[in-house]
Amino acid sequence: MKILIGYDGSECADAAIDDLTQAGLPASGEVHIMSIAEVWLPPPPPSSYEIIEEARNARSPADLQRDFSRHCAAAKEMLALAERARDRVQTLFPKWKVSANSSCGSAAWELVAHADEWNPDLIVVGSHGRTALGRFVLGSVSQRVLTEARCSVRIARGRVEEPNSPVRIIVGTDGSEASDEALKAVAARHWPPHSEIQVIMVDDPLAPDFLAKVIPPLGKMLEEDRQEERAWVEEISKHSLDILREAGLKVTCVLKEGDPKRELCKAAEEWNADCIFVGSAGFSNRFERFVLGSISGAVAARAHCSVEVVRKRTTQPK
Repeated sequence: MKILIGYDGSECADAAIDDLTQAGLPASGEVHIMSIAEVWLPPPPPSSYEIIEEARNARSPADLQRDFSRHCAAAKEMLALAERARDRVQTLFPKWKVSANSSCGSAAWELVAHADEWNPDLIVVGSHGRTALGRFVLGSVSQRVLTEARCSVRIARGRVEEPNSPVRIIVGTDGSEASDEALKAVAARHWPPHSEIQVIMVDDPLAPDFLAKVIPPLGKMLEEDRQEERAWVEEISKHSLDILREAGLKVTCVLKEGDPKRELCKAAEEWNADCIFVGSAGFSNRFERFVLGSISGAVAARAHCSVEVVRKRTTQPK
């Protein structure tokens, strides 16, 4: 498993690293930590000799610019932070291969650009939202990474827990291929003993009920559709339980009514969940990634706990 971590030295970033111990990750893996200095003024101009030497190894003007940016004072300070985070991760996961680096520019774009090159399974970023308003307005770096990344993204809001303590996970599912990816991701992880998984399906009856009141003849037809939908919900529920139980996990399935964005967050808070897993449809271009699915984006912004938005990794279009 390959994991890219964005680290800025804040308490939230430290909490995101500690949160990895509750993420069901394997004993071995590869982690790269990036700390980005948001410096918009260019570093001092290099000498002609330096330009020639760097240009020999650069594949593009952007590569050359990044190479020179690494030598500015701010980038060196961020490298020290990244190396500190590397030592922290290495202590928590001794068998992992951990590396660290720094760069200058927009934190979100640098992380996404490196992810496009390195092709990780997961990007981890901390969230600065602590209050209800702070959680609702997701930090700009987290939001941009969430919308732009081609792989899964974990918005980490870590809590202090005892090592190897049981974890409570909520998985939102709607029977789609994307939600199946979230279920499979949870099933593939290595959770501590006695961990619990709660699969939640949310039925939003608002639109059918509203139409039945406005156009009475539609009422009977809508009720027949709802009966068929209930049968479909039971099928999806059984399918979800089978995926997780085959992995030997303790799992229950709950059906709720209301707005999925609110109900998933509410259930996580009431159950004191450690993380919510939700799927996100694959996107073929940057515009589609920017308009992120409303449920996954809203849950990531509002939840009190960590949220992992699961995507199938896609290759960069040519």
